[in-house]
Amino acid sequence: MADTSTQSIIIGAPPERVAAVICDFPSYPEWTDAVQRVEVVEEYEDGYASQVRFAIDAGVMADEYVLAYAYAEDLSRIEWHLVAPSKMQRSQQGSYDLEANPDGTTTVTYTLEVELSVGMLGMFRRKAEKMIMDTALKQLKRRVEAPGAAS
Repeated sequence: MADTSTQSIIIGAPPERVAAVICDFPSYPEWTDAVQRVEVVEEYEDGYASQVRFAIDAGVMADEYVLAYAYAEDLSRIEWHLVAPSKMQRSQQGSYDLEANPDGTTTVTYTLEVELSVGMLGMFRRKAEKMIMDTALKQLKRRVEAPGAAS
């Protein structure tokens, strides 16, 4: 059974800069600990990735899977879903919602729903989801706010 988890963080940059980092899939291995390899499999006519293959190794979980992406026209929402079941996942869907704040920062809300192929007690699954989301948001914040980050 899939559970949905949502977390938010405030990043000290405008939404366009946050979106640029999120959409730069080939750079993920440089700043996300668990991502080993990323390959953009297909692109839309505008150059944004439509399908991306990920190889991850998070210690207790290693997997390879393809996500299909869709984007709001203004990039205020970037969403994805698992194209086909993988070794570890039956399904995955998620999104980043980017909201501009008056002070020039961005509130990023990350929503993730994963149904694992392997059994895991609910308590451990929720703890793992929280850790994954915390790490993902903190690493995104660090990457966007780093000197010389994508502009």
